[in-house]
Order: sequence, then structure tokens, then C-alpha cells
Amino acid sequence: MPGVDIRKDDEVRVMTGKDRGHSGRVIRVLPRDGKILVDGAARAKKHQRTTGKRSTSGAQLQQGGIIDTELYIDISNVQIVCKSCGQPTRVGHKVDADGNKGRICRKCEAPL
Repeated sequence: MPGVDIRKDDEVRVMTGKDRGHSGRVIRVLPRDGKILVDGAARAKKHQRTTGKRSTSGAQLQQGGIIDTELYIDISNVQIVCKSCGQPTRVGHKVDADGNKGRICRKCEAPL
């Protein structure tokens, strides 16, 4: 699935799943796997053991406990939010007069 239309730092809204309706910023995109990491969405609890060697002062390098982590979401389950109309939309492509190809909103035709 190389050539995805969603990029890092885009604002997206989750359309399906347990976090449906959540809007967030894209942190990371994995185009080959078709997955993205959205800030604040798809959180899971991870139980982590204390690791690392103790220093001379007795402090550990990494603290253990229950940590909230963010999981990857399939890219088909999110839609990009248009900056001008503020609605989740599909991504279109348009070539301008200079020959530059750009992403546009399908609802209001504004550049993304």
C-alpha cells in the first residue's frame, strides 16, 4: 500500500473502532503496512518490568509499572480533517497551472 494520502502531522478523525470520533494528529505513518499512529487514540495498558542497572545512588534507569501506550490504527479507519471546512473528508489530487500535484479536500476543493 505504498503511496498513502495521509502524512505525518495531519489532523485525522477515527471513523471506526472503539475510538470512533476521536480527532488527533498523526505521529507516524507506516505506508507498507497501511497503519498510522494517532496521538491519543487506540491506547492500551502495558505492564513493564523495571529494567537497567542500578547506579551508585540507587536510582533505576527505567521505572516499571503500568504504562499507557498508543497502538497503530489501520489507515482505512481514519479520514483526514480539512483545515478550511473542518469536516472529515476523502483526499483528492489536483495538478495546478505550474504542474505541481497537490492534495485537495473532496468537499470544499481547498488544498490540504
